[in-house]
Amino acid sequence: MYWLISILVAIAIIFTNVSPLNSQTISANESNNEPEAELVDLAEFSDTLDKLETKWEADYEQYFDRNFSHSSRSAKKIARQLTDVKERSKINPAVIWAIPNDDFLQLMLVTPNNQFVVKQVRGATRKRLTQRIRDLEAGIGDRNSLKYLPPARLIYNWLFKPLDPYLAAEGIDTVLLCTGTTLRSLPFSALHDGEKFVVEKYNIARIPAFSLTDTSYQPRTDKKVLATGASEFDDLPSLPGVEIELDTIVPKLWSGEKILNQDFTVANLKQAHQSGSFDIIHIASHSLFDSGSPENSYIQFDDRKLSLDQLTNLELDLPQVDLLVLSACETALGNKDAEFGFAGLAMQSGVKSALASLWTISDAGTVVLMSEFYQELRSTPIKAEALRKAQLSMLQQKVYVEGTKVRGSAIEVDLPSNTARAELQNFNHPFYWAGFTIIGNPW
Repeated sequence: MYWLISILVAIAIIFTNVSPLNSQTISANESNNEPEAELVDLAEFSDTLDKLETKWEADYEQYFDRNFSHSSRSAKKIARQLTDVKERSKINPAVIWAIPNDDFLQLMLVTPNNQFVVKQVRGATRKRLTQRIRDLEAGIGDRNSLKYLPPARLIYNWLFKPLDPYLAAEGIDTVLLCTGTTLRSLPFSALHDGEKFVVEKYNIARIPAFSLTDTSYQPRTDKKVLATGASEFDDLPSLPGVEIELDTIVPKLWSGEKILNQDFTVANLKQAHQSGSFDIIHIASHSLFDSGSPENSYIQFDDRKLSLDQLTNLELDLPQVDLLVLSACETALGNKDAEFGFAGLAMQSGVKSALASLWTISDAGTVVLMSEFYQELRSTPIKAEALRKAQLSMLQQKVYVEGTKVRGSAIEVDLPSNTARAELQNFNHPFYWAGFTIIGNPW
């Protein structure tokens, strides 16, 4: 019976060119109810979307002080691109745009089966969103409590609940989230519907704009990894798990090369990529997305800090790197400039996708998540799905630490003998897994 209702809902909400753009408005308290079907002018929907993406593109160009190539597409063309990915892969993707306003949160949705949805969530004002997101971040930071749950449920009701029936109608399993200021550094995976986390329902990726994202689907299984990083620094905390992290990735799980400690320089990474044409570049070192200009954000190499505005000097687009991984990130949460840097990482670096974290988790937690991610990526070529499965392994306590050994993993991983006892615990709290996210192309 439920499948029949879902099909009817899907049919009812396909937008046609018969009426003016008329967003359905729901209050924050009403967002638990299924929305009614409505008709929206598709031409005006596309025009609204194009103006929104043009505005966000200009914002990113101003922040990074450069012009980005883009491919403006109508809502119909976006749906066709999603359909192409759906037909060529084993996933079913959709795109959600979330635009905070002073008086409401506006949501827009495009799916492969031509559902073009607009919602306005009254009560989810910019001010309330900002406060609830701060509550969520503070709650996640307290890894020994469930303080994160109330804001996680409320934000879910604002951001996902109004669109749930449409996503369910098509069996959507992968969501690309394109959001405005305030939401760009939100840990989407930690949102909760009262029964499940978002990570238990969807593969998640965040994009700066659909027009600024390379959404082509080109499956490859013979990828090579350049695993790089440093464990000791002059003016930053040590990362004792880096050597274990890199040894686990190469050669235990993937073929490739390693660059470690004093050899981890900007010139060596650039030269190694140009000579080896690596598909994945993994950087296990301190990375910071900070307030102010891109010059204040950086990746720490052994020889110097490489600022975000200098990231293009690595020439990771010659040839284009499929995935850039930063495994020890920290972001100035809630800061507009830091949000631009984080959400624009893949675009600025010239890579197809990036994997980074909104906050620095424990050294042990990073080793566990990264080892699980790279294991999953061998059999699950969809990057966002591989990350989701790694996060679920931690959430569902399939992997855990006993002494200094990681248990439940398919490969043997031993943590450093000097790992702090406080780190030797189960990793089911969202503090350990929710900060990691795919940026850019999720497949």
